[in-house]
Amino acid sequence: MESKYTRYLLIGLTVFCIALIGITSFSDGWLAPLRTGVGYFLIPIQSGVNKVGITIYDELTDYASLKSALDENKKLQEEVAQLTEENNRLVSDQFELRRLRELYNLDQEYLQYEKTAARVIAKDSGDWFQVFRVDKGSADGVEVGSNVMAGGGLVGIVTDVGAHYATVRSIIDDSSRVSSGDTCIVAGDLTLYEEGRLRITNIQKDADVKEGDRIVTSNISSKFLPGILIGYASDITLDSNQLTSSGYLVPVVSFRNLQEVLIITQVKETGDQVGQ
Repeated sequence: MESKYTRYLLIGLTVFCIALIGITSFSDGWLAPLRTGVGYFLIPIQSGVNKVGITIYDELTDYASLKSALDENKKLQEEVAQLTEENNRLVSDQFELRRLRELYNLDQEYLQYEKTAARVIAKDSGDWFQVFRVDKGSADGVEVGSNVMAGGGLVGIVTDVGAHYATVRSIIDDSSRVSSGDTCIVAGDLTLYEEGRLRITNIQKDADVKEGDRIVTSNISSKFLPGILIGYASDITLDSNQLTSSGYLVPVVSFRNLQEVLIITQVKETGDQVGQ
C-alpha cells in the first residue's frame, strides 16, 4: 500500500513541476525571481523523481524478468511431466513386449498342444497368484481341466469356466497336487512358497532324481498333459524308510505377478480329481 501511495504522490509532484515549468517559461521580466525560485525548488524534486523513476523502471524490468522465468519454469515442468509420462509408457510397453515374447517362445516350445492366450483379470487376496481369473472361457475352447502355462512352464489348471472367463488354481495353492508319474508328487504350499519353492515327495529310489533335475508332468497324471516343465529339483534327501526320497522344487513360473497365460484347449480327461 505504501508503495502505491508513494507513486501517486510522485505523479502529482511531476504534474505540479511541469505546470511550474510551463508558467515560468514566459519571458516576462517580472517572472524572473519566480523562475529562480522554481529552479531551486525543482532541481532536487526532479532529481528525486528521476531516481524513483529509474527505481520503478528497474522494478518493472525485474518483475518482467521474473515473470518470464516463472513462465519458462512452468513450461519446462510441463515438458518434464510429459516426457516422464512418455518414458513410463515406453517402459510399460517394453515389459509387455518382453512378456509376450516369452509367451510366444513358450507356445513354440509346446507346439503339440493347441492353446489360447488369456489375460489375468482378477485374483484372490494375498501376495501370490494361487487362484485367479482370466478373460477366456468356454466360447474360446477353455474347459474345466484345461492346463495353464506361463513363464516357461506349468501354472495350474482350470477349475471353473464361464462363457468368457475361467478360474485357475495354480500349483502353489495348498490344495494342489501334481503327479510327475512314478517320479514324484509336487505339493502346493503357500507358506513354503514364500521361500520360492514347493515340496516334492514320493521320489522312488530308482528314479535317481538329483539336484537341478527338470521335473515335468507325466503321462500317468490324471489331469496334466505330459512333458510340461514344472520346475527344478533341490535339496533331495533319502527318507527314513530308505525306499523313497523327498526334497524341494523351485518352480519355473513366478507367481508374484502373472499378467498373461496360455491355456491348453486340449483336455486330458474329465472327472472329479481336478489338480492331480
